[in-house]
Amino acid sequence: MVTGGCPAYAGVGKQDFDSLVREYAGLVKRIAHHLMGRLPDSVQVDDLIQSGMIGLLEAARKYDGEKGASFETYAGIRIRGAMLDEIRKGDWAPRSVHRNARRVTDAIKEIESVKGRDADDREVAEYLGMSLDEYHGILNDHNGCRLFSYEEAVEKSESGFDVFAETSPGPSAGIEREAFTRQLAEAIQTLPEREQLILALYYDEELNLKEIGAVLGVSESR
Repeated sequence: MVTGGCPAYAGVGKQDFDSLVREYAGLVKRIAHHLMGRLPDSVQVDDLIQSGMIGLLEAARKYDGEKGASFETYAGIRIRGAMLDEIRKGDWAPRSVHRNARRVTDAIKEIESVKGRDADDREVAEYLGMSLDEYHGILNDHNGCRLFSYEEAVEKSESGFDVFAETSPGPSAGIEREAFTRQLAEAIQTLPEREQLILALYYDEELNLKEIGAVLGVSESR
């Protein structure tokens, strides 16, 4: 859990921003390196850090200490959101990943049209003329180029297993997962900021309802 003090940067000038950078640069870097673990090599950590600094400044301008959350917790959410926005603006996947993803998609469609059922991994790998390990490598490369924020946490059960693991074991599970998370992300973005904060505290910071209530100054029943 991210914790910290609650500085009130009402109007952020150059001196205030310099102070912010010195105090919270480590937080920005930690979040950037954490996200890098789920991104392809084509994404540069310096780009994430730069976006995170913009998120930090935005957090300083909008932070309201009376809402109960510490500045560091609030800033962490804003920093991460700014990095995710930057990633979504560009296509960070190498061309080979797109090319292989299209090959897999075409293979699955062809097999399913012939068989009249979902294609399994071995059938797709054989159709593409590659080993099962090579096929799984293509899937991993494709999945590594997709990044989710709160919606990724919602997609996981509390035990850490993918909620689609049992219901959609075939290669088409990635397509279903992507559609689900896209719709969920859009729904989350329409929520009021306070409710987005609650989701972040619950899934990102892993607080229970009682702890969230303490942070926000409300009772569990509310």
